[in-house]
Amino acid sequence: MKILFDTSVIVAASLSQHPSHTPCLAQLQQAQARHHQGYLSTHSLAEIYSVLSRMPSQPKMSPQNVQSLIDRNLQFLDAITLEKADYQAAIAQMTALNLPGGGIYDALIARAASKVAADRLLTLNPKHFTRLDPAIAQIVFVPS
Repeated sequence: MKILFDTSVIVAASLSQHPSHTPCLAQLQQAQARHHQGYLSTHSLAEIYSVLSRMPSQPKMSPQNVQSLIDRNLQFLDAITLEKADYQAAIAQMTALNLPGGGIYDALIARAASKVAADRLLTLNPKHFTRLDPAIAQIVFVPS
């Protein structure tokens, strides 16, 4: 099974105090054990760094710790790179749906899931993705 991990799932799996830590960590461990093929959008790499390096968690994660965590995840998650045409398609999709602002980042992650023909897009924010496209809505799952 091909599973693309949204930023929200990686963040929750990385923070033991996060309310969704246990199910998200379990999904990440399944990918690490190669029970399914795990993917991640390259856009998520920047989001993970941004969120975890500024998160007011205790203990606070240093930029070095966040980089180390990202490097470990990249050992078993394949990073999906988007091309110019992918960005243009995501922008066109957002325009057609009349969706402004930060939703473009979800559209980019959904584009990465489509690019690898993912069976699942794991997220803690299903509404961010289900509004984009009926085909994407069918593969959106919340770890439980």
